[in-house]
Amino acid sequence: MPNSYYKIKNSGNLALTYQVLGVEYFKMLLLKFFWGKEKNRKKYFNGTKAGIEDFDTQTRQSEFGHLAAFVAISILAFYLLMEGYFLIFLVSTFINLVGNLYPIILQRNHRVQIERLKLLLEKRK
Repeated sequence: MPNSYYKIKNSGNLALTYQVLGVEYFKMLLLKFFWGKEKNRKKYFNGTKAGIEDFDTQTRQSEFGHLAAFVAISILAFYLLMEGYFLIFLVSTFINLVGNLYPIILQRNHRVQIERLKLLLEKRK
């Protein structure tokens, strides 16, 4: 994806979406069951200034992977709906929202925080 896609243009709308959808609870579940181990968290951010750039790259890669899956599953789900598989459509759409849309919103929220941190570090120089 082009860099313009990854640039957060309206962080207020993102924050509202994050809050309304309850992405914070999704984040808490991720931390409890997967990212809670320090070893797993270090894969994304090691706490250094250089780690900020790595974290930014990781969020972009994760977001793109979830976006591609979200689009593909959405297309398939609507095809199934047109074929009359309403229950499968509902289940796959729910799983797609939780498994792909929530991570996209979470990664975009991380990017807002990364940009704030980069600006803060730049001002200190």
